[in-house]
Amino acid sequence: MEKSISRQIAEFTARLSFEELPAEVINEVKRYLYDSVGCAYGAYHTKDVNIVRDIYREMGGKEEATVFAFGDRIPAVNATLVNSLMIRALDFNDIYWKEDPSHPSDIIPAALTVGEMVGASMKEVIVGIVLAYEFEQRLCEFAVPGVRERKWHHATLTQFVSPVVAGKLLGLTVDQMVYAIGINGSHNHTIGCPTAGQLTMMKNTVDPMAVQSGVFAALMAKKGYTGTEKVFEGKEGLMDVFGPAWAVEKLTGGLGEKYKILECSMKAFPTEALTHTHITATLKAVRNNNINYDQIESVIVTTIARACDILFDPHKYRPESRETADHSLPYCIAAAIVDKQITTQSFSEEKLKDKRIWEVIDKIKGEASVEFEKMFPAKQPSRVVVRTKDGREYSEYLEYPKGDPREPMTMDDLQAKFNALSSKLMDTKRQKQIQEMIFSCENFTARDFMKGLVI
Repeated sequence: MEKSISRQIAEFTARLSFEELPAEVINEVKRYLYDSVGCAYGAYHTKDVNIVRDIYREMGGKEEATVFAFGDRIPAVNATLVNSLMIRALDFNDIYWKEDPSHPSDIIPAALTVGEMVGASMKEVIVGIVLAYEFEQRLCEFAVPGVRERKWHHATLTQFVSPVVAGKLLGLTVDQMVYAIGINGSHNHTIGCPTAGQLTMMKNTVDPMAVQSGVFAALMAKKGYTGTEKVFEGKEGLMDVFGPAWAVEKLTGGLGEKYKILECSMKAFPTEALTHTHITATLKAVRNNNINYDQIESVIVTTIARACDILFDPHKYRPESRETADHSLPYCIAAAIVDKQITTQSFSEEKLKDKRIWEVIDKIKGEASVEFEKMFPAKQPSRVVVRTKDGREYSEYLEYPKGDPREPMTMDDLQAKFNALSSKLMDTKRQKQIQEMIFSCENFTARDFMKGLVI
């Protein structure tokens, strides 16, 4: 009998070890860990993070795992949600987009919190992080078209990966791992509305919730709880219910031959991934030609159809929250024109009231291109045409943004991003200490590593 998809995943997971990971893969894990910790520091003061943290502090419980930066010691399941939300809250963490989009670093806390709970080494945590990227990115290529095209959120994918990562740190057997996937894969199918229309705090929370429940599912399996084995291909399983074509080979073929983390992207801006090429093109136009916001007659952004649908819907022209603004291409383009940069402060409450942005935003229009649609996702093309009131016209064309594997973030880029995100919490000496710890993390236990991140 042919092995189930879950069993193939579980068998690869069980046998993967730190010793067989190539040096470039280990280094890439550290780069994404550095980027993710920086994002967590940047989210320290956000309202959504502090609401969830306060709930768990009030609940109390066994001191199993550490909350990033704050240093609270709470149950591992609870710490997973807080830490994943901290990485995700600013929409500044990594991005992988093929048939489906996703943010594999959302799953890193499943390895860290469980690793801390069981006394694991950071070498073991690194293996867990490799698995997070491997299967999250493979799942992004599994459905054709992706589940996002069928109006479902990518947390639907994460539900199958988080129990694998947690289960690896728990030392689950192959059977237990299969059960953990079946447990979590039965109840985290997430509809797309958190990223549609007027956005709320749930935009950044649904994926961390799928990560958290994966830790709980792995704990259940460890205790002997059973779950559906053919949760992917069985009757009324994922493939049966969702119904598009499925590229099974992309999910299970060639495991261990090369590692998907080397194909992931980082973000140069704290915004929705499809905005990045357009922001970069706009900044090139206004910076290179010294164009001020009050000179703008019109801005035409040519993009793929799905970007128009997600980023130019009517709600995006009058964003009232950070969550909507960083998914609004008109707002991002307007802010880039006004300030000639995009940072986390571009989405502050003060900036959302900046009258200069509202003078420009209605002059920005999106156009969908069939030609560009055919190029995506291998390329993320953008054409930005800026017309000024005196009749001049400036055009910029780009095919992928900074942070793409074809134009990766350098260590200088990463350090600048990390330092900017953490500058309100620590001085440069402490920033350097944390950087050095992350890039030598294989010498630490998970407990000591998490302790070293407390401000």
